[in-house]
Amino acid sequence: MLATARLQPRRLGTRLASSASEAAKYKIVVVGGGSGGLSVANQIYNRFKASGKPLNPGDVAIIDPADNHYYQPGWTLVGAGLKKKTEFVKPLASLVPTHITLISDKIETFTPKSSSVTTASGREISYDSLVVAAGLKINWEGIKGLPHALMNSTSGVSSIYSYETCDKVWTDINALRSGNALFTQPAGVIKCAGAPQKIMWMAWDRYRKTNLNTKVHVDFYTGMPTMFSVKKYSDALNELRIGRGVGGFFSHNLISIDDANHKATFKTPDDSTVTVDYTMLHVTPPMGPLDFIKSSPIADTAGWVSVDPATLQHTNPEFGNIWALGDCSSLPTSKTAAAITAQAPVLSENLFSVMDSGKLSAATYDGYTSCPLLTGYNELMLAEFKYGLEPKETFSNQFDQAKSNRLFYHFKKDLFPWAYWKYMVKGQWYGTNGPFRPKYA
Repeated sequence: MLATARLQPRRLGTRLASSASEAAKYKIVVVGGGSGGLSVANQIYNRFKASGKPLNPGDVAIIDPADNHYYQPGWTLVGAGLKKKTEFVKPLASLVPTHITLISDKIETFTPKSSSVTTASGREISYDSLVVAAGLKINWEGIKGLPHALMNSTSGVSSIYSYETCDKVWTDINALRSGNALFTQPAGVIKCAGAPQKIMWMAWDRYRKTNLNTKVHVDFYTGMPTMFSVKKYSDALNELRIGRGVGGFFSHNLISIDDANHKATFKTPDDSTVTVDYTMLHVTPPMGPLDFIKSSPIADTAGWVSVDPATLQHTNPEFGNIWALGDCSSLPTSKTAAAITAQAPVLSENLFSVMDSGKLSAATYDGYTSCPLLTGYNELMLAEFKYGLEPKETFSNQFDQAKSNRLFYHFKKDLFPWAYWKYMVKGQWYGTNGPFRPKYA
């Protein structure tokens, strides 16, 4: 995820970037050093190398001002008391190989007609191909009183959606002995739409295991009309909710928090408001496109980078050397790390083919994404689906994936973090193909 920061000297290819006047032209520029940016930058470099037409060191550049890189899916594990948050952070520079340039700067403007970008330091950087993998914006200010409540240690308000606050989630869950535990999800697009209820189920199970389930009442307040977007999993989750006695309040969007009085106010579809008392409140803030993308010529009307849903190439033929993946893209699928593992090889194959031959390859993205839905300790429902909200399941011959099991739980807790640091950030993890790059007819 891109963050605002001052320009700081970083590695430039095999040298240190000491000034904004150094090399300003690259074959491929990747905007963002998050999950998508690191994955695709490495895959592109490796794809050219495998073709027998290798790029030179420094031909690929990543632009990102962040000091650190985070494994964000791990924050749910931190909030559930299973991991320490320090396990899910590493210096960004340590993850960028020496043959890829890392420019520590922030993008200010895109100028696609001249194939260039301008950074906050005033540097103009041009490219042959541009990949945008900048993530999305978390609108903490979008809920009145939320920033103050998160900083208040006695507010009972927390969120797994930032590194700074994810450990407060476990502190609040573990400290609660009685009262009302509320978990919210906003209407609209967010990172991993299942995460708001993952942490709810873990809290519910914690109270069950500690014999507090008769003293703590758990409610789910969501701005969405159902438990989940895919009917198969939504029906199973709603059945689970009813069986566990968890309150379900649909189309209720959190708009303000009064942490001094422990009150949360929600807006309903008829524009009326409902104010609820809480003892503990887990908040998922609203999210949207980043401002520097939203105001740019490469964005669609909603503010996302407008790309073809199958090829990941920009929809404007004049911008055919621009590509995007992950949370910042217009791809109509759930915004998850799993989606990136399926998008990156398609994008890198098509970008290579266009740069090499002027034509797209046969590689297409079908919208595959996955949401590992924790439903308690030692259990997880593995939701996998593609465009059209149609299930696309890896283990359907072995399991009913609408039912939780322990194997999937250990995928989330143990396998996925290991694969992420060992393979994915190096461009060597291809979703359901694991470490084997898919072949396209």
